[in-house]
Amino acid sequence: MKKVEIQKKIDELKSDYIRIQGDMEKLESLGKHSNVAYSEKLLEELEAELKQLREKLREADE
Repeated sequence: MKKVEIQKKIDELKSDYIRIQGDMEKLESLGKHSNVAYSEKLLEELEAELKQLREKLREADE
């Protein structure tokens, strides 16, 4: 992957993360806690993927 592609993917994941976080807050306010657990899992997966992509980006800089 090229640096530009990695950065684009990071930006997309950040956008998804923010969207899911907002959705999760709405679900919490409605008392739908079972759906919140699923959203938390998605956020954890996004965090892991972001971490990997950031490492690739650092390696590409070297």
